[in-house]
Amino acid sequence: MIHNFDELIEKVKSGNVKKRVAVVSAHDEHTLEAIDKAFQENIAEPVLIGDVEKIKDIITAHNLHLSNVEMIEEKEDRKAARKAVEMIHEKKADFIMKGKLQTADLLKEVVDKEHGLQKGGIMSHFGLFEIPGYHKLLVITDGGMVLYPDLNQKAKIIENSVQVLQSLGYEIPKVAVLSATEVVNPKMPESVDADQLKKMNQEGKLENCIVEGPISYDLMISPESAAIKGYKSPVVGDTDIAVVPNMTAGNLLAKGLMLSAGGKMAGIIVGAEVPIVIVSRGASAEEKYLSLVLSAASAEKQV
Repeated sequence: MIHNFDELIEKVKSGNVKKRVAVVSAHDEHTLEAIDKAFQENIAEPVLIGDVEKIKDIITAHNLHLSNVEMIEEKEDRKAARKAVEMIHEKKADFIMKGKLQTADLLKEVVDKEHGLQKGGIMSHFGLFEIPGYHKLLVITDGGMVLYPDLNQKAKIIENSVQVLQSLGYEIPKVAVLSATEVVNPKMPESVDADQLKKMNQEGKLENCIVEGPISYDLMISPESAAIKGYKSPVVGDTDIAVVPNMTAGNLLAKGLMLSAGGKMAGIIVGAEVPIVIVSRGASAEEKYLSLVLSAASAEKQV
């Protein structure tokens, strides 16, 4: 169990090998600020791919410590993304980070059937949250990749998230498959899927975790609410992974926790050969830094 981001940061710092990150279209202020902090703290060594003149101007303007890191000139976004993918194949980088380009341009190279990084399953968004009042970090998935996952895709999303947590030292993560109610209702497809995922877990088809569902957010997070309703589960009040019905629900939950509840977030794409740091264009330097930390931590066992 990891209680907060400070513990995750210390876990990465204590590692023996600094991970190399290929930064695509790195000419972006917040991206370079996040990279600079991770570089100074010995968390990641960057390779900056993009408009080198703009990169150097940002480094100079903000007094960053990146003047002597490797830089590769490539002003075209798709070509910069392709170069990053090539570096992964050549073992010259351990993970990828998005800079100033459209997410679609990066992902087109990642999912390319001939030269990409897909492993045969699906890629999903792994959001890790530090929430005031909750005793440990909480994963919310998938709030940024798969729009309307079906039952099999939800199973793969759970498997992706469990694998990441296992790479961080978790043994048996507890998974809550969220719905508006804890009762299976045929008119609420997400509750039916949740029930099926729980059965798959009980039958050994979803391994190395405990799956509960359908379960509402209040029962997942509050033992008091669960006690009032007489709802008993090892997941109550101790969830590691919250699986949302669709991307919209995940996106709204994530932004609500961050903007209204003072939460902090790190987000990466998982399910490819390596983790990929992809955050919103409006993300702060802190969010990008924490996402770098998470990616470096999970890359420790994946590469």
